[in-house]
Amino acid sequence: MLFNSFGFIFLFLPIAFFIYFYLNKKKLVKASKIFLVLSSLFFYSWWNIVYLPLILISMIFNFKIGKLILENKEREIISKKRLLTIGIIINITLLGYFKYADFFIKNTNYFFNLEFTELKLALPLAISFFTLQQVAYLIETFRGKIKENSFLNYGVFVTFFPQLISGPIVYHREIMGQFTLIKNKIVNTDNISFGLLIFSIGFFKKVVIADTFAVWASDGFDNPEVLTFYKSWVTTLSYTFQIYFDFSGYTDMALGIALLFNIKLPINFNSPYKATNIQDFWRRWHITLSRFLRDYIYIPLGGSRQSSLKTYSNLILTFIISGLWHGAGWTFLFWGFLHGIGLVVHRIWSVVGFKLNSII
Repeated sequence: MLFNSFGFIFLFLPIAFFIYFYLNKKKLVKASKIFLVLSSLFFYSWWNIVYLPLILISMIFNFKIGKLILENKEREIISKKRLLTIGIIINITLLGYFKYADFFIKNTNYFFNLEFTELKLALPLAISFFTLQQVAYLIETFRGKIKENSFLNYGVFVTFFPQLISGPIVYHREIMGQFTLIKNKIVNTDNISFGLLIFSIGFFKKVVIADTFAVWASDGFDNPEVLTFYKSWVTTLSYTFQIYFDFSGYTDMALGIALLFNIKLPINFNSPYKATNIQDFWRRWHITLSRFLRDYIYIPLGGSRQSSLKTYSNLILTFIISGLWHGAGWTFLFWGFLHGIGLVVHRIWSVVGFKLNSII
């Protein structure tokens, strides 16, 4: 079920909104959370109910690991660090199996002249997003920043439907406190007005702008043999704006929908095409992913606290991982490598005091 579909706009969203606040009005807070989780799971399974058990198993597993970390004493047989390691490995293995198994099989067959049969797995909806979100949850629990004992609350955190499909990638501490505020259990007309405005802007970006550019981009990429110089530029620029307005529009819709429920999700885009250097670009494009990569990959690798060579290696590795997260293919890996190299070049330029004119 897409945010821009008639079924979502005129049926699912109004029903979810009215029942959620009706239950809160009757002081049935627990029931309202149960309803929100069930409706979010219904929203998720609308695409393919086969993958509903996957997200449920993932939630149960991660909540259990988090609870064990929370209750763990270092003198116990399995230390907190080992529990965290097990949790991260299982999450990444699950993501890797569905997203990268066929990529691995293809390359194994190619390089070793073998004939393993590809699995032809369909990628479960949102698995990249809810996996990263739960990995962040486990790490924050390990660091003592989260003390979640309620599986119902955890279910709300993972499945909250506005951010479930395409992000933003939220941290537990960012939204769960908002669900406990009494004022957020009451219909807020200001939030409704602002939420509908943001949703409408996102809807326009997605349906009118992105989908129009998508037609021109697809026409060019599907028929490369007829591309002229000018048509090549039109195709390339169309795709450039398609991916921006598609993702940005969907994120705006997510923020607007969440605001209807009095929940403020983190900003995910900040006019990235206005950036005048590549570092600024990644502070503006898919902000919550950049934040995750910084907090849980780049900084643990050593960040900028080590030698220049090590810092540059950390940047490149972080963005190679980013490329792999975006898709299973050598082109994605190379894309991540190029962005890593770009950031290294920017770092070197900053050190020597070289800067391009902003207009250029």
